[in-house]
Amino acid sequence: MTFTALDLSADTSATALEIGGQPASVPLQNTDGVASRMVGYFATCVAPCRTLPGEQMRGDVTKVTRFCLALAAEMFDRRTVPDDAQLGEVREAAAQWAREAVPLGTILRAYHEGLRIAFGLVTEGAKADDVDELIVATDLMLELLEAITAAVSDAYVDEQHLVAREHQTAAQTLASALLSGRGSSALARQAGIPIAEAYQVVALSVPEHPDERDPRVDAQVAARRKLRRLQSALATVFRSRALALLSTKGGTLLIPLGEEIPALTAELLDTLSEGAEVPLTATVVVGDTDRIPDSAEQAHELLNLVRVGGRAAGLYQMTDLAVEYQLTRGGPAARRIATILDPLDAHPELFDTMRAYLGNDMNRQLTARQLYVHPNTVDYRLRRIAQLTTIDLATSAGISQAAIALLARDLDRSVARRL
Repeated sequence: MTFTALDLSADTSATALEIGGQPASVPLQNTDGVASRMVGYFATCVAPCRTLPGEQMRGDVTKVTRFCLALAAEMFDRRTVPDDAQLGEVREAAAQWAREAVPLGTILRAYHEGLRIAFGLVTEGAKADDVDELIVATDLMLELLEAITAAVSDAYVDEQHLVAREHQTAAQTLASALLSGRGSSALARQAGIPIAEAYQVVALSVPEHPDERDPRVDAQVAARRKLRRLQSALATVFRSRALALLSTKGGTLLIPLGEEIPALTAELLDTLSEGAEVPLTATVVVGDTDRIPDSAEQAHELLNLVRVGGRAAGLYQMTDLAVEYQLTRGGPAARRIATILDPLDAHPELFDTMRAYLGNDMNRQLTARQLYVHPNTVDYRLRRIAQLTTIDLATSAGISQAAIALLARDLDRSVARRL
C-alpha cells in the first residue's frame, strides 16, 4: 500500500489556525514521532488481542497514521476539512483491512483514538484567550472525524459486499457442479470451498411474502428482499458453508455433513422461516457426494408430493412421505387405486365433501360449516359416495381407502399435467 504526499502549501484565502501562540498544526508536523506514539498506543489499547499483526502495525497502520496527521495539519492551516478526493488513501486502507478480516470496530476505534490524541496535542498549549480558536479547532476535528468515519465505513462495507458476492458466486459454481455430477477437488480448490464426503440435499419451497401481493409495493423488489433475508439466515445458521442455488420461489441446498456445522432440523427450518419472514417447506435426502444428482432429484420429487398432498409448511423426509412416494412408482395397483374415485367425476360436490370431511378429521359439523351446508347434507353426500364407490367413510378402513385414493388421483393428474 502506498500513500501519496499531501499538498501542504498554505491557502492565501485563510489564515492558519493558531493556538497557544503558534500554528495549531505545529504539534502534528513531527509525523514520525507522533505516529510512532500513536501506533504504540493502538497496539496496547486498541487492538490488544493481536487483531492486527506486528508487521501490519509497523507498516500499513504507521503509514496511514502519518497520512492522517498530515491531513489534520493541513486542515488546521487551511481551516478547511479535506474533501472526498483527499480521503482516497483512507478508503484504500479500509478496503485492504476488510479483505484481511480486520474488524471494522477495531479500525474505527483506532481512527477515533488517533484523532483524540492529535487533538490533545494541538490544544494542550491553549491559553485563556484562545477560546474562539479552540471552538474552530473542535468543529474542524469533529468534521474530520465524521468524514473519515464515513469514508472508512463505506469502503469497508463495499469490500465486504464484494467478497460476499465472490464467495456466493464460487459457492453457486460448486453447487451447480455437484448437482450435475461434475464435482472435483480441483474445482473445490479453485472455489476455496472444501467438498464433504456426504451432504444433506434439500429441496426448498419459498412462498410469496405478503408484500409481494401488496399493490403498493413492487412485487419483484419485495421478492428480492425476501431472498436476501433467507440468504442471510442461511449464512448465519450454517456459517456460510451451505451451498445454495436459490430463486425467489425456492431451490436446492447442499449442507455438508460431518463438519462443525449443524444439520437441517425442523427447529432450524423454523429459524430460517423467521429470517425470511415466510413459512418454508423443505424435503431432505442424505447421500454421499457422488450421489448428489440422484438425491436432488428424489428431494424435489418429495417436495412435489408435499405440494400435491396439500401438506403444511415444514421439514419432510422419506419416512414422512413413504406412501405417497410408493404411489408415484406406478404399476397396476397404483393405477387401480387412482381410478376408484372415477364415479365421482360427475359430482364435484361429492369430491369437495370428501376432501373437507377428511381435512376436518371426520367432523361433520366443521365440514358443514366449511361447505356452508346443513350437517344432514354432509351425511347424505357421504352415503352417496359409498353408493358410487363402495368407500364407506363411516369406517376406519373406508377413511384410509379414501385418503389413499384421493392422493393417488391427485398424483396421477399432477404427472399428467406435467406431461
